Amino acid sequence: MKTAFRIILMMVAYLVTFILGATSGIIHPACYSYVGALLPLLTAFVYLYTCTLIRGFGAATALNGFILVLFLIAGEADTTFIIGVVILTAMAEILRRIKGYDTLKGVRWSFMPFAFSFFAYTAHWWTDTEGSLAAAVEEMPAGYDELMKPVIDNIPVMIVVLVLTIPVAILAIRLAARVMKKQTGLD
Repeated sequence: MKTAFRIILMMVAYLVTFILGATSGIIHPACYSYVGALLPLLTAFVYLYTCTLIRGFGAATALNGFILVLFLIAGEADTTFIIGVVILTAMAEILRRIKGYDTLKGVRWSFMPFAFSFFAYTAHWWTDTEGSLAAAVEEMPAGYDELMKPVIDNIPVMIVVLVLTIPVAILAIRLAARVMKKQTGLD
């Protein structure tokens, strides 16, 4: 019962990171597009702790599955998000299985695809640009769609941000492991 409560707590903490990322768009559309590169600094702690609670299959599935279900209920999950988060979750689970459920190495390797999960949510800007711009006109302050367009069109920066996510994720999971060394009990 205590473990189930902690897993639910980690799911809620993970949801908070997604909400934090999504609401960063209030500052500027670039924040929404690129914040996924920094979110691993927070999600690494949630993921690592969840992996210590779920010593076999299911840590990535529990976290991303919770987000997916909530976003489906809220009408925030489009096809791109669903496909992206399922693929990233499957990759994380497979890597953790291959590298070892009870090893820090398994958690580190599996965190790499998991760290890109927020980008599955923001991908609709590039897969459904017209729909995203139309939604911005309805939901955001006047002129927000005009701020979005240059961000969407700047593919080179998006590629750099995606590549930058890798070292940030490596740093984040190593930092989380160092800070939580006593709590993990992983080899």
